[in-house]
Amino acid sequence: MSGFWKGKTCLVTGATGFLGGSLVSELLREGAEVVALVRDMVPQSRFQSEGLVARAKVVRGALEDYDVIERALNEYAIDTVFHLGAQAIVGVANRNPLSTFEANIKGTWVLLEACRRVATVERIVIASSDKAYGDHDVLPYQEDFALQGRHPYDVSKSCADLIALSYAATYRLPVTITRCGNLFGPGDLNSNRIVPGTCLAAIDGTRPLIRSDGSPVRDYVFVEDIVRGYLLLARHMGDADVVGRAFNFGTGEPVSVLDLTRRTLAAAGRADLEPDVRNNAHGEIQAQYLSSALAAEKLGWAPGAGLDERLAQTFLWYKAHRHFF
Repeated sequence: MSGFWKGKTCLVTGATGFLGGSLVSELLREGAEVVALVRDMVPQSRFQSEGLVARAKVVRGALEDYDVIERALNEYAIDTVFHLGAQAIVGVANRNPLSTFEANIKGTWVLLEACRRVATVERIVIASSDKAYGDHDVLPYQEDFALQGRHPYDVSKSCADLIALSYAATYRLPVTITRCGNLFGPGDLNSNRIVPGTCLAAIDGTRPLIRSDGSPVRDYVFVEDIVRGYLLLARHMGDADVVGRAFNFGTGEPVSVLDLTRRTLAAAGRADLEPDVRNNAHGEIQAQYLSSALAAEKLGWAPGAGLDERLAQTFLWYKAHRHFF
């Protein structure tokens, strides 16, 4: 424990989500007081299943509700905000873009405007995504690349990212932004994602499903490494060359969907299972991966272990929690 977080009061939006549960757990371990904004209770989430809810203060409400956000910031004298709350499932965004735009775009400007009006707030970390960059001919993504999402989820992240940068530049709000690769690890309840779906298939002895042709390339990064990145970023908010800018967090080792599936099966001891490649996905960018050189330089951040070790660690969680699905 560093001691930095002891006595800090942190608002975490998206606390019942995959990343949110891991972040809340670490903040509590570090001695912070956590206030969690929660719309829906999720019994299988780390926030509830591991008893974190009993150790945090819970504010019930939606991201888009300004009065709820301002009240939480003001009444609990919040000094640090981690804005993770979002509609994060691409398929849901494609089916109903309006709810995604409301949560991801409006939810971000509501939060930032409330922070602007509450004097206790000293640092704000906004979760964007590598999807905010959209399609680029040159890779890896660098932080100065244009944000040019085209599909609903990607656009929602591009917009939220730009709004956060606007509040930093115009109002000198103490904001930083994270743009992370594809997260995986213990606690991800979305079985439609590659790693959870493949782990569950391995446990059940069935062929894992790949909706694309298996060739799209992504940057897959372990959730606990990302939590460490968030905490480092917040701690460095007093640095002039950190505040008001975005940071990429990824492994720098792009992996195809098919390769990731096979490596997950190997980590699970089921390399004998052949992936079921459907090739019926649409609207996907072929290659997305990040340079994390800036995070390494300014924050000293790097992934804590290799992909195969992290996949093995992740599989053990799904094996122990098969009853959640």
